[in-house]
Amino acid sequence: MTRALVTGATGFLGRHTVRRLVGLGWEVCGQGRNQEIGTQLESEGAEFLSGDLCDRETADRACRGMDVVFHCAALSSPWGKYRDFYAGNVEATSHIVEGCKRHGVERLIHISTPSVYSSQQHRFGIKESDPLPAKPANAYAATKLIAERVVEQAARDGLTAFMLRPRAIFGPMDNALFPRLLAANKAKGVPLMNDGRARIDLTCVENVVDAMLLCSEAPLSAAGRAYNITNGDPVMFSELLRRLFSLLDIPLHTRRLPYAAVYAAAGMMEGIHRLLPFLGEPLLTRYSAAALGISQTLDISLAREQLGYNPRVTTDEGLHSFAEWWREE
Repeated sequence: MTRALVTGATGFLGRHTVRRLVGLGWEVCGQGRNQEIGTQLESEGAEFLSGDLCDRETADRACRGMDVVFHCAALSSPWGKYRDFYAGNVEATSHIVEGCKRHGVERLIHISTPSVYSSQQHRFGIKESDPLPAKPANAYAATKLIAERVVEQAARDGLTAFMLRPRAIFGPMDNALFPRLLAANKAKGVPLMNDGRARIDLTCVENVVDAMLLCSEAPLSAAGRAYNITNGDPVMFSELLRRLFSLLDIPLHTRRLPYAAVYAAAGMMEGIHRLLPFLGEPLLTRYSAAALGISQTLDISLAREQLGYNPRVTTDEGLHSFAEWWREE
């Protein structure tokens, strides 16, 4: 029986991954920091290891006896201190890599992010080999890129490793993407820049788990590189909002604003919150403004060719699944 570790198991993607693996008959250990969710995972058939991967001993213990490691844990946020992102994304990944090497883990599947592509330019069909922006969009993107370099070096040293860059993951148990839109809608309305014409890629969480499983059995020739993962079905932001709020039966409130003005205002908010850190996260960041107002679509042909990836759950099916879950919750 294949034994797998899922880091970040109490998060959105991690929980889906644990449940899928348990359902397939794998022996699964989930690592995370939320004991309540961890207890729930145990009731569903997984082991649970509570702890912080910034601690080298915790990471080492988690990797011991594993055949495959799915590294989903990360500090993912548009705002925060660089040192916290570095610890959560770079140091934790380094510790997992060390644990994989020390304990002879057969495969490491590392979840990265297409935020490494983020810029102020509309970009379509971005390939993994395309040049990256000279300056990362924020601390999250910067530290996730460094973490990729750590995994790449481990692959050169002999560890069979894969990196996935899933774009805008959504689905049941989503606690970030759609809930943020719902919160904005309830507050002052969702900012609709340039009439919401930005085209964005989304990825159903089930499709991300499919890609992770494909990495666990892909030929060795496919290892050592990053792969874009999306639904392969870019959608205009305004159309996404219309479909989502219609399914939820919630009135949609938007604010039509010019992108340049929103971006400048976000920059001012960031400056104020840096001077007054007790205010917490700004209502809007420049990264968030770009995510909603700048088109960014990814080319997934490499994942199709090398991994056999084919988006199984359509965007409409994913929206319906999220809506059903949201209403139940």
